[in-house]
Amino acid sequence: MTMKPKYMPVDPDYIDLFNKQAKKEEVKVVYFAFSNEPELLESKGKVLKIENITNEGEHLAMENGDKVRLDRVVVINGKPGPAYDEYDSYALAPLTCQAGYSDCVL
Repeated sequence: MTMKPKYMPVDPDYIDLFNKQAKKEEVKVVYFAFSNEPELLESKGKVLKIENITNEGEHLAMENGDKVRLDRVVVINGKPGPAYDEYDSYALAPLTCQAGYSDCVL
């Protein structure tokens, strides 16, 4: 079983973004799953509300039943979310000298 990382408070600018997007009929959210390896999941549909779940943090409560933790959102309707920088760092890792290895010889 994978441990969920501690909830990281989300910048108020992202809360404004989530509230604006939640007013739309259809929302597409790409977010990090809680797994041993970086894994992205997607949820589509209407956002019912933003709710605070005790000891877990704030979530988008989707009409389809999904609960998406705000600090794990990579993209919402094409707009970068709080976890976008984390996603970007995974994408750029192969371009670094180490590319996941501890020793680097150039």
